Amino acid sequence: MALLRDDPYKRRRRALPGRGASINPPPRFEPHYREEDAETAPLAEEDPPSRPETTLTREACRSAISWNESPDLGFDRSANPYRGCEHGCIYCYARPSHAYLGLSPGLDFETRLFFKPDIAERLREEWRKPGYGKDVRPLALGTNTDPYQPAERRLRLTRAILEAALDFRHPVTIVTKSAGILRDLDLLAELAAKNLARVSLSVTTLDRDLARIMEPRAATPSRRLEALRALRERGVPAGILYAPVIPGLNDEELESVLAAARDNGAAFAGWVLLRLPHEVKDLFRVWLETHLPARAPRVLGLLGACRGEGLNDPRFHHRMRGEGVYARLIAQRFRRASTRLGFEAPPPLACDLFAPPGERRQLAFPLD
Repeated sequence: MALLRDDPYKRRRRALPGRGASINPPPRFEPHYREEDAETAPLAEEDPPSRPETTLTREACRSAISWNESPDLGFDRSANPYRGCEHGCIYCYARPSHAYLGLSPGLDFETRLFFKPDIAERLREEWRKPGYGKDVRPLALGTNTDPYQPAERRLRLTRAILEAALDFRHPVTIVTKSAGILRDLDLLAELAAKNLARVSLSVTTLDRDLARIMEPRAATPSRRLEALRALRERGVPAGILYAPVIPGLNDEELESVLAAARDNGAAFAGWVLLRLPHEVKDLFRVWLETHLPARAPRVLGLLGACRGEGLNDPRFHHRMRGEGVYARLIAQRFRRASTRLGFEAPPPLACDLFAPPGERRQLAFPLD
């Protein structure tokens, strides 16, 4: 279904301070939705408020670990303490997941959040199950929504997961855009000392003005780089994830972003080409035409050259890098810059130290 057929939101389109999305298109699973006439729809009654509030709803956690078999991902298990993300990054590929809750991937995704207060407890239970220790691999945090979004400051769910990881000696990887990760620097340093932690700071631009409208409630680029440096100074393996690369918008910064990350201690680097699944395609288009109308045709044109007519290619081995001349050029530039700056592949984390706390005590004090 085309969510914005003939753009019924055209007259309502305006930027909302501190928010990435400015509209709430219906979730794709809704059997019925109302499409308003772009010229005659009234503006007052259902316009989103100029400063919509964020709500947090408790959600029971039936299972802490999400499993996947994707050949495109560098992990097979992850944990997500939050649904929705207040950072409000307009391009976020996780936005469509809000449709499973009957909510919009637009403004709802960044204002109507859910948290799992018992996720660390469920995680400990799952790690204690017989057989888990036979195939331990790193648990990925930050694969869907940011584990250090603003709610973490109060709820401390990610910290509870790290405490469990330290107790069980379970390796973890983290991707975040938040300098809030430094609140857990004590735990991360302990995990890193056992080769059980690795962090990637996601930095998309050095332009503070662009970051403010594209990732409105994430840390500024300079704060992310400062966090990167602080992690490295405490011995935590840390690097940069330059993602997403948006052709015609931030790809011109590729070399400068990587260089700035290296100057702040980044040991490794990765990148992902922008992908716009489901509702994100129209949300991103509306955002471009609202904030950067002069650049919109070029950005969408270049992205189409890399992703095809639908601006998204979900095929395995294609969805992270794209294809075509422009996508190959980005990949070539990334390889050359990474080689010149001395980035290396991160070493594997220790997966052979895993042991539930009780079992470690038994091993430490044998009966015979």
